[in-house]
Parts: sequence; C-alpha cells; structure tokens
Amino acid sequence: MPHEPTDGRDAAAWSPLDSEGWYAARNATTALRDALVRAGLEKEFPYLRADLNAFGHDLVELGRVSPDTAERLAELLRLALASGFRRARDGDEREHDQAPATSEESKGRN
Repeated sequence: MPHEPTDGRDAAAWSPLDSEGWYAARNATTALRDALVRAGLEKEFPYLRADLNAFGHDLVELGRVSPDTAERLAELLRLALASGFRRARDGDEREHDQAPATSEESKGRN
C-alpha cells in the first residue's frame, strides 16, 4: 500500500516512551504525588497515574476519591490561594513559593 511505513514498523509498534507527552504526564504526576504526600493524602488517590490517550495527548488521571478527600483537597486549594500562591501565566514559575508541610502538620490532618 502506498501509505504504509517502509521501515518495518506499524502503528501497533508505537510506544508511549517515544512520546514527549508521556514524560510531561509522568513529571506532572510525580509533582502532584509529592505534594499529596506532604499533605498527608497519599493514600487518598489510589488511581493517580500518568497516561496518554488514543491521540497521544498527555494526561494525569486523578481517579475517584471520597467526598471527604475532595473536601480536603478543596480546602488545601483555598488555603493556597488565600496565602497568595499563584502560577505565572506560562505555568513555569511561582510568584510566591510555599514551604512544604512539616511532618507534624501532615499528621494533624489525618
């Protein structure tokens, strides 16, 4: 066929490891995982994972969480916004860095 690859590979041989999107999703998932651990929420997001959809678009899947977990996450976001934490428009720089939660702070949230 005129549009088939000639290098012996077909679409079924594609690997997510050949995609920049996979690494972007993995890095974002790792950053979120680390923040959730600092907040004492590491066991509340059992479905957290990096993923690519059928089109190769990078995604971070948070999965299902309990209503209590959703409320805790919403409160953390409200506190972060109230303390002045914001992302620059390009998403790469923080205007106001926050110190990570200490182990005592995390213990008090459980």
